[in-house]
Amino acid sequence: MSRFCIPLLAVTTLALAGCGDVERTFGLTRDSPDEFTVETRAPLSMPPEYSLRAPTPGAPRPQEVTSQQAAEAALVPDTALGGQSPAGPMTPGQQALDAQAGPAAPGDIRKTVDGEVGKDHPAYSLTDRLMFWKSNPPPGTVLDPVRESERLRENAALGQSPTAGDTPIIQDKPKSSFLGVF
Repeated sequence: MSRFCIPLLAVTTLALAGCGDVERTFGLTRDSPDEFTVETRAPLSMPPEYSLRAPTPGAPRPQEVTSQQAAEAALVPDTALGGQSPAGPMTPGQQALDAQAGPAAPGDIRKTVDGEVGKDHPAYSLTDRLMFWKSNPPPGTVLDPVRESERLRENAALGQSPTAGDTPIIQDKPKSSFLGVF
């Protein structure tokens, strides 16, 4: 039994050495923190008023602005946060723009649009995706711009109509003969 223990111990030691950093695995080395990933925080300070309420955990912070509010404030600073202009009613220009925009969208417009998009793009089964993995080429033909400009110049020089002659197109490369897979 002892003659099997020594080779087994040697193989185990080599396997552990080949598995990676053995010293780090067993905690024999110390890793210093990365100074670029450490975040500094502002020191705690006493509030100027002691009568302030404590914040509610999970509640939104009042000083943070949502992306919608930031965009609204950038586009129309006077009417930011969904109110009328603090200066008074809308100007005639704003009224005309509002009238041209048409009626407001219904409240469930996002649900309606998402439902219509789902109808346009049916979910394909796994079999369909495996069988039809290649996408169809875009419709239409690709025009050869160099030869087409030469043809148009020649027609103009000869006084012919721009539609005279054949329009040069770029031909696709022929598919391979291996069942058209590649």
